[in-house]
Amino acid sequence: MTETLPMAGASAPVNLAGLTKNDYRGAPSTLCQGCGHNSISNQIISALFEMNVAPEDVMKFSGIGCSSKSPTYFLNRTFGFNSLHGRMPSIATGALFANAHMKGIGVSGDGDTASIGMGQFKHVMRRNANLVYIIENNGVYGLTKGQFSATAEKGLHLKKQGENPYMPVDICLEALVSNATFVARSFAGNPKQVKELLKASLAHEGIAVLDIISPCVTFNNQENAFHSYAWGKDHEEPLHEISYIAPRNEIILEREMEEGEIREVALHDGSFVVLKNLEKGYDPANRFEALRIMEEAQRNNWLITGLIYVDTSKPTLTTVYNLVEGPLNQLTEADLRPAYSMMDKVNALMF
Repeated sequence: MTETLPMAGASAPVNLAGLTKNDYRGAPSTLCQGCGHNSISNQIISALFEMNVAPEDVMKFSGIGCSSKSPTYFLNRTFGFNSLHGRMPSIATGALFANAHMKGIGVSGDGDTASIGMGQFKHVMRRNANLVYIIENNGVYGLTKGQFSATAEKGLHLKKQGENPYMPVDICLEALVSNATFVARSFAGNPKQVKELLKASLAHEGIAVLDIISPCVTFNNQENAFHSYAWGKDHEEPLHEISYIAPRNEIILEREMEEGEIREVALHDGSFVVLKNLEKGYDPANRFEALRIMEEAQRNNWLITGLIYVDTSKPTLTTVYNLVEGPLNQLTEADLRPAYSMMDKVNALMF
């Protein structure tokens, strides 16, 4: 855990960035009481506070839907962009391309991503933009009164919609086949796991997809619905116990991790994700094993949670283009204009 320091003249602790947890909060939520999205926002606040990330070093993005309102409820000191329905990935890509120093957090929903935004979702995967892509997945269009979304399970019956005849889109499976470099799934009712996965995704360089089953307490909370709180609690199958270890800290494994296999996954910045396997031999660096277990989970209606896949070897979008460190809009004329000697070389080659 990140060390917190006492703040002079006040009881609220500060982190190593000199900020209190309140510095990471946003406006009061207007979502339904008990909505899983609010729990996710709280864990984003906690993760960034404990990782000592300055809010000014983060950009937040969203599309349209209940989930896309969530960035209002965290990081009120952070610039954000609420884009068109399904267009969050392209807005985020452009902003992060223009300022490679920033970390992006994109919040989307199952409708915003798996329906109208599926094309953009696919392309931000293959470009490996430096973005934490969170899908708050509840299986319904909650903002427009509860129609089925693309992730709703086949056979789900809703009072005003009848029965869903279609097979669902599995967001993690789509991310895997699209060559995402970090794929994880969690359940909003498991806040500890959500926070640890958020920390790992923030430390990852490249696209980090975090599909979080987030129950809709108003339109899709039947006990037999796959996105409900009760079903999630009864059917969650964690792949491992997960802990995030910050860079430059001594790695100390808790006593409870002595049983079973321990696997350390090194991230780019020197931090580690420490996994205690609950299923013998599962390796999150093995893409074929990840595909196998996702297929098996789909056939058996398991809610597999944890770090499903990670690859730290692929270059990010900004690395591919060899971008400068500073924001593009702050480059001066001297930075942009080639030297006269270089222009002479170019002209000599042309003529």
